[in-house]
Amino acid sequence: MVCQHYRRRLYLSRLCTMGLSLLTAVLVALALSGAAQGDDDLVHFRIVDGTIPEPLTTHPGDPDRGRRIVLDRDGGDCTICHVMPLPQREFHGTVGPPLDGIGRRATHGTLRLRLVDPKAFNAETIMPAYYKVAGLHRVLERYRVRPILTAQQIEDVIAYLLSLTD
Repeated sequence: MVCQHYRRRLYLSRLCTMGLSLLTAVLVALALSGAAQGDDDLVHFRIVDGTIPEPLTTHPGDPDRGRRIVLDRDGGDCTICHVMPLPQREFHGTVGPPLDGIGRRATHGTLRLRLVDPKAFNAETIMPAYYKVAGLHRVLERYRVRPILTAQQIEDVIAYLLSLTD
């Protein structure tokens, strides 16, 4: 009886180990095949007269999500360089221009270019490219194969910035 119980436990233990190994193998295969990439695939864009006139997504940007991205220290974190009308952030940077009223001064296309590839707008800028992976220098390893923000996040940030009209 004890021997039978021990064999059953051993069999279940081996079955669980094989199941976990199989699950791990499937997840690794998915990751290596690129099937799990989704939002990491870069959308092709065109620069026309100093703008990227076409949205990067079919879904419109959401200003509320854009505001969260702007404040996110691991995402946009725009306040590290720009003064913005965000009183909950105590310290704002002064390296970049203030973004108060940017919605009156800029268009969708100009903001999109400045976020996607700021060096195309100003070759001397120190602003990072939030939606580019090629031709970058001194970039963290995790951003060498995927951009800082997804296409939808770029559109969300644009929607938020265009809402800043005061």
